[in-house]
Amino acid sequence: MSLTVAHPQCLDYQPPFKPLHHLEFCNQYGNFGCCDQQMDNRIGMRYWDIMDLIGDEAYESCGDLVQDIMCQECSPYAAHLFDAEDPYTPVRHIPGLCSTYCSEFHKKCHNVVKYLTNSRTLLEACEKDGLHFCNIIDLPDQDYCFPNVLRNNDLYRNLGKVEDPKGCLQLCLIEVANGLRNPVLMVHSGDDTHRMFVAEQVGFVWVYLRDGSRIEKPFLDMSGEVLTTQWLGDERGFLGLAFHPKYKNNGRFFIYYSILVNGMLEKVRISEMKVSAHDMNAADPHSERVLLEIDEPAANHNGGQLLFGLDGNLYIFTGDGGKAGDPFGMFGNSQNRSALLGKVLRIDVDGSSKDGKPYQIPPDNPFIREPDAKPEVYAYGVRNMWRCSVDRGDPVTQYGRGRIFCGDVGQNRYEEIDIIVKGGNYGWRAKEGFECFDVKLCQNSSLDDILPIFAYGHHVGKSVTGGYVYRGCESPNLNGLYIFGDFMNGRLMALEEDKEAGSWKEKNVCMGDTKTCSFPGLINQHHKFIISFAEDEAGELYFLATSYPSTMSPFGTVYKFVDPSRRAPPGKCKYKPLPVKVRGKKVPFVPRELTLLGIDETPTRPPLEKIIIPTKPSGTRQSSKNKPATSAPEKKHRGIDVTPTRPLIEKIINPTKPSSTQQSSSSKPATSAPEKKHRGIQVDVTATRPPLEKILTPTEPPGTPQSTRTEPINSVPQKKYLGQTSSAKLHQKTSKKTSQPKEEQSNARTKVKKVASHSRKSKLLNKKEKKDTGKLSHKLSVKGPRAGQKTTAPKPTKPKEDTKPTVSLQKTKMGEKKVKKSNSKPKLNSKPKLNNKPKVNNKSKVNNKPNVNNNPKVYNKPKMTVSTKIQRQNGKDKNNIS
Repeated sequence: MSLTVAHPQCLDYQPPFKPLHHLEFCNQYGNFGCCDQQMDNRIGMRYWDIMDLIGDEAYESCGDLVQDIMCQECSPYAAHLFDAEDPYTPVRHIPGLCSTYCSEFHKKCHNVVKYLTNSRTLLEACEKDGLHFCNIIDLPDQDYCFPNVLRNNDLYRNLGKVEDPKGCLQLCLIEVANGLRNPVLMVHSGDDTHRMFVAEQVGFVWVYLRDGSRIEKPFLDMSGEVLTTQWLGDERGFLGLAFHPKYKNNGRFFIYYSILVNGMLEKVRISEMKVSAHDMNAADPHSERVLLEIDEPAANHNGGQLLFGLDGNLYIFTGDGGKAGDPFGMFGNSQNRSALLGKVLRIDVDGSSKDGKPYQIPPDNPFIREPDAKPEVYAYGVRNMWRCSVDRGDPVTQYGRGRIFCGDVGQNRYEEIDIIVKGGNYGWRAKEGFECFDVKLCQNSSLDDILPIFAYGHHVGKSVTGGYVYRGCESPNLNGLYIFGDFMNGRLMALEEDKEAGSWKEKNVCMGDTKTCSFPGLINQHHKFIISFAEDEAGELYFLATSYPSTMSPFGTVYKFVDPSRRAPPGKCKYKPLPVKVRGKKVPFVPRELTLLGIDETPTRPPLEKIIIPTKPSGTRQSSKNKPATSAPEKKHRGIDVTPTRPLIEKIINPTKPSSTQQSSSSKPATSAPEKKHRGIQVDVTATRPPLEKILTPTEPPGTPQSTRTEPINSVPQKKYLGQTSSAKLHQKTSKKTSQPKEEQSNARTKVKKVASHSRKSKLLNKKEKKDTGKLSHKLSVKGPRAGQKTTAPKPTKPKEDTKPTVSLQKTKMGEKKVKKSNSKPKLNSKPKLNNKPKVNNKSKVNNKPNVNNNPKVYNKPKMTVSTKIQRQNGKDKNNIS
């Protein structure tokens, strides 16, 4: 089996990761998997809840089996085990088990299955036929079923890195921008806004925001000044852009572009500009200040890279002047230190010199004291360096910080990658790559050239495009790799440093196959002509490519690199960009590339149905901890019920009293429950409904986004009461209670007081003690009876149909008078006060029900119109519903 079959993926449709902290429960996946510490704790709490239900004997026989099965959520192949690789299919409740292992599990633990799933098919098969049950659970691919997946050397040998049989590192892509006309560069401004500025060869610079949208108006329009044509492969145009290191404060940036003077003389111009004082997303078109102009004897080899080093100086990379073989002068422009072509220049743009130049020469420039050399020269002997970058350094050790990498385009045989050093001679035209180009110059003992760190022949590619050393956070496997490409054949390549040997080795990079890149929003193909590479403010890498390299063809696309085999731990790569004030319109991003899964965003699954765990039978293993009568509200994670995290222990509701009320002098029914909200619907559990019964909500189809509030079907919002149809029906029930004799009412009060035997304060103290211990919770996640209480629950009363309530109204003395019109809201102070309202503590609300133990006096009530009935039904009548 080849490694390309391996597809590590978690249940959230993302690659696995190495947890930041140690895992206590599923520690077998502590080095690499799909669980962080929080998820590991949730699984552990669910496990101990189930163990509390099954008893000591079952715990001894199948506790380890259940733990292994539940921990497969943390497996790096969890998506395959749970059939979650396809976002359109339902997720399994139980992972795929191999047949032999499943038979053992069913033999020992068939009584536990009801706690792991609510699938009727699985439950019926488990009770009737173990072989049929295991056939349903089994996976067709025996290499991936548990526990065979753990013994598969091909899957675990290089886990965390996906390579094909030839050792090529497989990467995937995300489409970021499209419709660009030969995008030559993309840079960030370094001002914590995380905006990206994309320049087209024709002279437009566009602003892209974090949400992928583009500002409608360009940041800069130099199309009227830039020299370029529609010829295929024309190297002239807008070529360079760099933001000042203190751009956030001074708003200065620098540009490099081709110009035509007097209709004849071609030059390259380096200028300074400033951002607009009124719009942070627009440059001031009148702020250009020319720093340097260099004559270009030919249309090709124009260089064009601008960047700032760690020293704060501006580095300028020029071409050798064009044509072929650098034919200018005895030794060519590149070896001539008195010429500015074929050089790396370094200037200080924060001052001006005494001779009138709008910049200063750094005092440590290597040739500043040579009379025949230009003082701006920092390094020489380059042919046409196309795209350079500054290494940010290792995020932890800062190793390599400040190194400048460049790709130098070759002549006939070799393309090379160089690291720029002060005063370095990079050999052109004496050498091309590692070989001699001009034999006489090559044999000159005074050449003293610096060899490239890597070179490749034209059988591999014919025009190198320099890249970046990856120092981002999202793809840890790429850290330290120098990633670059070739313009002509569209090949992506990488170099890996051997620090001990002081050399660089090639690391093949290729696009992942369909299975490897089967994640939401990912693609595995790109346009052929790789024009440039880019790095965002967070250190993530991109590249720019087109399908037709003409300055006017709108096929330029920006791609982002993604490692499909490993990601950073959740929460590690967080950052808060500063807000961007947009004055104009924004153009939303519309992807053109077809993703492998057909979806662009990571889907969110609706939770599966709640699993009803039956009441714990008498005689089961009792926990040493004092458990509350009712469990904490259950939550769902990836379609599986889990108990809440430790801080939620304080929110466990006492079934005998509302959660927020204190002990009242008046007795309350033992079965009254506080008002809850389930998915945005307010639910009142009445005294006629047993407190142990769960309320089920219908599931939503896969792929449906969850809403934070469920809207009722009726046009008029209604509060729902289980066992009651309206507030008027509630009043009827209350009025019937008042007709009883006082002796019967007092007996009812004393009877209710005997039922409420447990003190809520003592239970809260017990819960607080549990929370302070810091141990895994052994509390039940399901509602069960208290110790010593009978397990038979009272039959719930059948809710009545939602029909219009019949309200019995008594005639008043003023019954002949009409009530106000229905469109006017009844005044609260005009209504008679009902004495049957429950006594309410000032700090909390009561259960939206009248206290049946009080002795209300009967008052005559005025007639109500239909609108008044509706208002009362909707819960707006403050006299009936508190």
